[in-house]
Amino acid sequence: MRRPLRIVIAEDAVLLREGIAQLLRRFGHEILAAVGDGPALLAAARKHRPDLVIADVRMPPGQTDEGLRAARTLQSGQPDLAVLVLSQYVEQTFAEELLEDRRAGAGLGYLLKERVGDVEEFSDAVSRVAAGATVVDPEVVRQLLARRRDPLQRLTPREREVLAAMAEGRSNAAIARRLVVTEAAVAKHIANILLKLDLPPAAPDDHRRVLAVLAYLRA
Repeated sequence: MRRPLRIVIAEDAVLLREGIAQLLRRFGHEILAAVGDGPALLAAARKHRPDLVIADVRMPPGQTDEGLRAARTLQSGQPDLAVLVLSQYVEQTFAEELLEDRRAGAGLGYLLKERVGDVEEFSDAVSRVAAGATVVDPEVVRQLLARRRDPLQRLTPREREVLAAMAEGRSNAAIARRLVVTEAAVAKHIANILLKLDLPPAAPDDHRRVLAVLAYLRA
């Protein structure tokens, strides 16, 4: 059974904010506050010291990157705070800023808002981020992969599938379930990928592997 989490939500669209809150309550989590702008997020998180903050990238008062900046400010004062950032569209600059500023030990996620509609997938992402994982939206991964065609061409189709799942923050077991193969087969594919892309080896479920892949794809 997943551990109940203490969560603060920041989203300026009232219906989406309330929908996320109700969804998370269904899974047993406690919603400490649900607010609609950057300053209110800072105040609520500092007051309640939550396990996880879920924040929209763009919020009042400026509708630019208030949610992102608030999340980064909060993590500077609470290094173990897990943050899941939501965005209407793929904003690679914001995603890269967030990932590059990632603090050791703190979970981090960047998802498109459309993922909230997939209840089980969204709940899984929330739990993984709260547990310290790095979770990246599949569409962000797809766009990054599209920008890097060589030496990705050296990978087999199956290795590219595994690479995309790795960059989403999937564990070996989760990748095996998705591709309907054994974990041993996944481990072999990952070893080949790391070798072909000249990436540093890491423990099978270490989020540093995810960051290494993303760093390579952004280069």
